[in-house]
Amino acid sequence: MSNDNRRHVVPGKDGGWDVKRPGASRASAHADTQKEATTRAKEIVHNAGGGEVRIHGRDGKIRDSDTVKPGNDPNPPRDKK
Repeated sequence: MSNDNRRHVVPGKDGGWDVKRPGASRASAHADTQKEATTRAKEIVHNAGGGEVRIHGRDGKIRDSDTVKPGNDPNPPRDKK
């Protein structure tokens, strides 16, 4: 998996939530709610060929992460039913 196709949903400096690429100074997108920002981050990653979306809490710590297809999940489920 390419590490450059990740986005982080982080609290915005002036309120709301930002979608940022790791190491970027500017946000790729901004939304009023974390849910809207997460949805937009998944769209961006999906359109770029898949990858990881990391969702941060207000404290800045990662609280969830999601693999967006067609990315490769580094920890796929073992149950292949």
